[in-house]
Amino acid sequence: MNKNIFEGKWKQLQGEIRERWGDLTDDELDQIAGKRDKLVGKLQEKYGYTQMEAERQIDEFLEEWEVAE
Repeated sequence: MNKNIFEGKWKQLQGEIRERWGDLTDDELDQIAGKRDKLVGKLQEKYGYTQMEAERQIDEFLEEWEVAE
């Protein structure tokens, strides 16, 4: 999923992201505002992921989401 699609579908993704990464607050999701790099940083902060792990987790999540869509 490219950057523009990710940002465009952010509202749809938020609920799924909240389910997958329950430690993220609504305010944090609003701050992320569909910016993948901000989501990566927030996952690193909240879950202690490395950047590579956060990227992998997001890619896996998006693949699952696209299949279910």
